[in-house]
Amino acid sequence: MTSQSLSALTIRNLYKSYGAVDVLKGINLEAQPGEFIALVGPSGCGKSTLLAMIAGLESVTSGEIRIGNRLVNSVPPKDRDIAMVFQSYALYPTMTVRQNITFGMESRGVPKADQAEAVKHVAALLQIEALLGRKPGQLSGGQRQRVAMGRALVRDPKLFLFDEPLSNLDAKLRVDMRTEIKKLHNRVGKTTVYVTHDQVEAMTLASRIAVMHQGSVQQFDAAQMIYSRPANMFVAGFMGSPAMNFIPAELGDGAGRPCVTVRTADGGTAALELAQPVPAGAPRNVVLGVRPEHIYRFSDDLKHRKRAIAAVKAPVELVEPTGAETLAVLRFGDLEVTGRFDPDGAPRMGETMTLGIDMARACLFDPTTQSLL
Repeated sequence: MTSQSLSALTIRNLYKSYGAVDVLKGINLEAQPGEFIALVGPSGCGKSTLLAMIAGLESVTSGEIRIGNRLVNSVPPKDRDIAMVFQSYALYPTMTVRQNITFGMESRGVPKADQAEAVKHVAALLQIEALLGRKPGQLSGGQRQRVAMGRALVRDPKLFLFDEPLSNLDAKLRVDMRTEIKKLHNRVGKTTVYVTHDQVEAMTLASRIAVMHQGSVQQFDAAQMIYSRPANMFVAGFMGSPAMNFIPAELGDGAGRPCVTVRTADGGTAALELAQPVPAGAPRNVVLGVRPEHIYRFSDDLKHRKRAIAAVKAPVELVEPTGAETLAVLRFGDLEVTGRFDPDGAPRMGETMTLGIDMARACLFDPTTQSLL
């Protein structure tokens, strides 16, 4: 096997237990050299525990972790050729930025000239040259995070590990730093594993995302695939803001074509023609999954532009302008459904509008297993 064909990180059938409590339940993941992987999920799903096990900060109950072709289950953190950036920055408050960045190199006996060259390169990369003489207390949160990233970069490791590095920053700075991390990864090209609970962060940064829930990986796929073809209702509901709408429906035939029937606010039903064939063995009762941005104000022009528009009437119960878009809460039977509209054609509170649902983008789920059909 050549080094080019090796994965940068391979996790096979990984379990972690604390006594009788299983925290991780058979994790299988692989990252290619230079790939950016995000581990995303709600608090307590096991993502930070998994990162700590990759780093060697938590022991393995069973299974394998390989960095390159090397089994590292029992290898100490300092010998794994990794660098980690923490949520808390973990900078030494009495040291200058330069000293914080060079501390690890100093400990490893790296010559002073090599240290100076590494600091010069990393400071330019992160645009922190003017901060090298300051101490952490004199820096903003974003500047401290850059220093923490600089300390990781000078190690030139095989693997970068980020543990919710932006969660302490305010909303605007988080967006700015997200952009910086993406640009940095594009320039440096190092394999990166990034833990976050923020699904937007995961979508914008990662080439592939592992969505975790209750100690298991629910789906590991490209960001767009996870968004458009979620493996189950948990993934569909977690990825996307506002979340995907889940509408109870019944499979049937409308004018000889497969359709789903949904309840309407007036106590009746509406048949929505499906864009794809119904999978063999699908149950009669299903859950129709529709993203808010795939609900439109119906028009002839929309019907002309979109190949699979199904029309249904719904009253508008609430309108929420956000500037770039307008969100509306719509009534389907006893259910509230969220739509995302262009402000120019936004619904008005109290109107009953004819919606156009893009059935080519809709998903069908089994209500019992919650899996995508």
